[in-house]
Amino acid sequence: MFTAAAAGLLVALAMALVRAVRGPSVFDRVLAANTIGTLSLMLLSVIGFLTGRPEFLDLAIIYGLLNVIGTIAVLKFFRFGDLGEPGSEGTGR
Repeated sequence: MFTAAAAGLLVALAMALVRAVRGPSVFDRVLAANTIGTLSLMLLSVIGFLTGRPEFLDLAIIYGLLNVIGTIAVLKFFRFGDLGEPGSEGTGR
């Protein structure tokens, strides 16, 4: 059962990889990259369950958090052209 889930995740990962390479716009490519990250952490969790190593779930959670933060940073960069200037939080501009 879990082997079939891992195979399905690999197929979905391959489809998301094709979308990331041949996406029509930058935002579609970023969304595909985020999907690749999500599918990777799901695959990591399934592999950890199959091998009996629950530590993989901790790694998957950390990878998921980094995936969300990285996606937000990339989208902010593409929208505004930078990630912000240092010291601009309290200036009121």
